[in-house]
Amino acid sequence: MHRPVQVAAKIWYTIIAIIGVPVNFVAIVILSRGKCGLSPCTTLYLVAMAVADLLTIVNHVILWRVNIYYFPWNFLRITPVCSVLFVLMNAARGCSVWFTVTFTFDRYVAICCQKLKNKFCTRKTAVVVLTITGTLVCLKNIPKYFTQEPWVIIDGIPWLCIFKAEYYSKPEWVGFDWFDAVSTPLLPFGLILLFNVLTVKHILVASRVRKGLRGQSRGEKGSDPEMENRRKSIILLFTLSGSFVLLWLSYIIDSFFYSITGTTVSDYNSSQYNFRYVGAMLLHLSCCTNTFIYAVTQSKFREQLKNLAKCPVPSIIQQIYQ
Repeated sequence: MHRPVQVAAKIWYTIIAIIGVPVNFVAIVILSRGKCGLSPCTTLYLVAMAVADLLTIVNHVILWRVNIYYFPWNFLRITPVCSVLFVLMNAARGCSVWFTVTFTFDRYVAICCQKLKNKFCTRKTAVVVLTITGTLVCLKNIPKYFTQEPWVIIDGIPWLCIFKAEYYSKPEWVGFDWFDAVSTPLLPFGLILLFNVLTVKHILVASRVRKGLRGQSRGEKGSDPEMENRRKSIILLFTLSGSFVLLWLSYIIDSFFYSITGTTVSDYNSSQYNFRYVGAMLLHLSCCTNTFIYAVTQSKFREQLKNLAKCPVPSIIQQIYQ
């Protein structure tokens, strides 16, 4: 990696660490109170996404990236410890991705599948879906602990983590690597695009039908509460999923290249490695953007944010448990 990219990455991850923790914590506090005018299931999905983003910031950005830049030799760099951290940060990132998928699917059902909406779009169903999704993501990442080996052994202590050579040669590990790349992020990326396309198609058809029924096509004007509520839901859905798609796009392109060509990261030239690194920097930015999206698109969230900003620390702690 070129020195300018390394310096930029150090500054970038430091900024994300400083911003990411408070903005996600604020989102969790405000959304958990359930006063943003969102349905219970939507609120639960958004809280889960914020928690996963916060864990990604803590594990991947602070304990892994920033730790390397500022404290290259500490107990977190001992091989067994950093192997556990490697699993935790991939599990947190995987949960962040798949919780975005579950939210997108929930909104697709709410908007496009009216018969299924009442049964699926409930808090109870959201709890089950998020629990199963989070459990599967965590289980999928456990084998990653066994992919790591020490980079160097000093005074009998194994330091740092690198992939074992057999990870790139043994069929079982090659297959696992393919499965890992497809499950996160290729499949989620495709599902989010698919659900959004189907949602847009349904919205266009439904809008034409409702306008015709209400006589708006003949020049009559009037508010449509149903379409207004749907519009707010659509804005939230598209801004969240659109932000995810844009910020993950570079990393997705690299994942396609990595999976299709069979080229290992160790074989990357300088340009390819820098492209991968920039993609990683952008995807971690996605862990900080959702709170700003809520503030821009949700008026009640802005009201709660203003109220929270006026409260002293003890009042904030009290509000968390209300």
